[in-house]
Amino acid sequence: MKPPVIADVARAAGVSVPTVSRVLNGTVPVSAERRARVLAAVRELGFRPNGAARSLAQRTGSMIAVFSGNTTRYGYASTIQGIEEAARQAGYMVVISVVETPDATTVERAIDHALGQPMAGAVVLEFDPAGVAALASMPPWLPAVAAASGGSSDADISHAYMDDRYAAAQATRYLLDLGHSTVHHVAIPSTGTESARLLGWRDALRDAGVPQPPVIRADWDPMSGYDAGAALAKDAGVTAVLAGNDELAVGIMKALADHGRSVPADVSVVGFDDHPLSQLWSPPLTTVRQDFVKLGHQVFGLLLGQLETGDARPSVRMIPDLVVRGSTGRPRTA
Repeated sequence: MKPPVIADVARAAGVSVPTVSRVLNGTVPVSAERRARVLAAVRELGFRPNGAARSLAQRTGSMIAVFSGNTTRYGYASTIQGIEEAARQAGYMVVISVVETPDATTVERAIDHALGQPMAGAVVLEFDPAGVAALASMPPWLPAVAAASGGSSDADISHAYMDDRYAAAQATRYLLDLGHSTVHHVAIPSTGTESARLLGWRDALRDAGVPQPPVIRADWDPMSGYDAGAALAKDAGVTAVLAGNDELAVGIMKALADHGRSVPADVSVVGFDDHPLSQLWSPPLTTVRQDFVKLGHQVFGLLLGQLETGDARPSVRMIPDLVVRGSTGRPRTA
């Protein structure tokens, strides 16, 4: 789809091209009635008077925009690293636009700010609600792809994604195979109603026919994990925990130790992501390894293919693997 141009806006509003320019530039007074018609046409067509549309029409852009949530998080930063590496190899520069919240005004401002430059296309990190909102707000004329965890949210947009649901089920089955009667789950925030990691955990427990404990909802950071671990430490029946990410797992392990529960003798803990510090914790953390840098390479490859051919590429599924370290073992009763 070609991006709308100023002549399209003029035609839809029933005014001249100079009138549209005056409304957008605000340099010459225009009647309230004509201004309203022009702005209505701009909204209807999704017109953005910016360098991105001109770049796409002229095929001159050498920059891509990456829309991301909190770039300090390990997975986000590593995925951006992979995108930048692959983009640089292909001769593209990367501009990062942080979308702090899914609020419509925040998303619109982030997109408008980035697309004010001559962008050839966009990559959205669809790891959180802000990323979901940003992807849904991409103008239809702009080539866009997404990196995700758990699957493709939009069949019309190419995704490179980690199959978190499969990986979480594998990690849960591993703990059950060690002899644990069930596995508790401390969940990260999700992009929808339930995260893929939570769904995978639930799949494994259901398939094994074992009780499903209540989910403990947490945030992203270690202190949130600590609070969850302190609650779990009070229950002597807790022998295995799957954490939504490694930061939560570290907080859980610290809380268990502070409350007199040994890892893994009393409680086995599995993380998610394979944060670089996870192997340096004591004991070293068993975790699901995710190659976020490779995810960045893959998602940029999808965008590059779309830029070269004009057609969306098939989505790419990546399967994380379980790395067994010292934080897991058989329960005392096994």
